[in-house]
Amino acid sequence: MLVDSHCHLDRLDLGAHGGSLEAALDAARARGVGHFLCIGVSADNAAAVRALAERHADVDCSVGVHPLDVEPDAVPALGWLLGELAHPRVVAIGETGLDYHYQPESAALQQQAFRLHLEAARLTGKPLIVHTRAARADTLDLLREAALPQAGVLHCFTEDWEMARAALDLGFYISLSGIVTFRNAEALREVARRVPADRLLVETDAPWLAPVPHRGKPNLPQYVREVAEFLAELRGIPFETLAEQTTGNFRRLFPLARVGR
Repeated sequence: MLVDSHCHLDRLDLGAHGGSLEAALDAARARGVGHFLCIGVSADNAAAVRALAERHADVDCSVGVHPLDVEPDAVPALGWLLGELAHPRVVAIGETGLDYHYQPESAALQQQAFRLHLEAARLTGKPLIVHTRAARADTLDLLREAALPQAGVLHCFTEDWEMARAALDLGFYISLSGIVTFRNAEALREVARRVPADRLLVETDAPWLAPVPHRGKPNLPQYVREVAEFLAELRGIPFETLAEQTTGNFRRLFPLARVGR
């Protein structure tokens, strides 16, 4: 069984499945995907991802505010976040983090919001889903500052081995998406070869970043199989072994998720 550890089910392009989310999920299930983590990115979509988790036994969700969704007059309140995290199907916090690639001018605001999510993680013990782009030093500094006793994950990892190793040293997991299959991603493939077997996750980040051979098309949860097959070949292990390892890692990182229940 595979788990798509990071997808945005409320934002999928469902054209290939006649506009039906259920058909899209069934297509993934038919390819061995047994669980989905639907990710919150803003206060506006928190109710939507929660409703999807309530509706589907094999879907859990997270709640948080993406760094590119943080607005000067709408920094998430700790009380709001803690209230959302109290829901039993909300198994993680995020995605949160720092993205200076698109919005370097809002670095201070992003850091303020990231610290709030880190505090929520400290108070609830729920794992943290981290988005980081062009913000390596600040991301690691804030994670070290927080010194969370529980683990989290750097999702859709695109950095180098030095950052991966630093995150692993802090207890974090590394999640790889379809980017690892791209022709120009050799540096990321080197990271993929070196991540310990007990710290690796797979994801689609659908509807974005479809893996080869679907690159350029809308991404779907069913394509997490291509990511996993590629990684198994890259790491020189059977696909079934990688599926078992990554699913076990997901269960360990997200103990509240109802995987296989």
